[in-house]
Amino acid sequence: MGRWRPPDRPGSKYITPEGAARLRAELERLWRVERPQVTQAVSEAAAQGDRSENAEYTYGKKRLREIDRRVRFLRKRLEGIVIVDQPPSDPARVFFGAWVELEDDGGTRRSHRIVGPDEFDLDPAFVSMDGPLGRSLLGKRRDDEVTVPLPAGPMRYTIVAIRYGAASAAGAAAPVTPRARS
Repeated sequence: MGRWRPPDRPGSKYITPEGAARLRAELERLWRVERPQVTQAVSEAAAQGDRSENAEYTYGKKRLREIDRRVRFLRKRLEGIVIVDQPPSDPARVFFGAWVELEDDGGTRRSHRIVGPDEFDLDPAFVSMDGPLGRSLLGKRRDDEVTVPLPAGPMRYTIVAIRYGAASAAGAAAPVTPRARS
């Protein structure tokens, strides 16, 4: 068996304005602050003589490669990204950027925001539109039931509310006390 592996499916090209600003800030910090510092450290380490046993030089060169790789990725990603800053024409359905309140069979509620693959790590309440939960929710309406395939088995949720806007409720991903059923 060879080493060839099929390429990963690229993530969705959508991002919120906050996520795009974060990627731009990371690119700016890497290119204008961190890379010049590491370059200076590498040149100082190189001036010390024997590079083959110089840990500062070796580590610095490795760190430069990491920075350059990330800078290339960020530039390419920002080049083809679509910033979604307007709510959809049908706010009664779940689309990119929606805050969706879900209730499981036990009555526990959770709130999640559907975001792009570049920003789901910003907040525990954010879920990627490419992930199982995000894919299951897209296009659904209030009171629809969704089944999310999980390794432990499928989980069923009911959509309780849908809203659009960047404001996050504190602890949005934390379970809320189950409501009494009548």
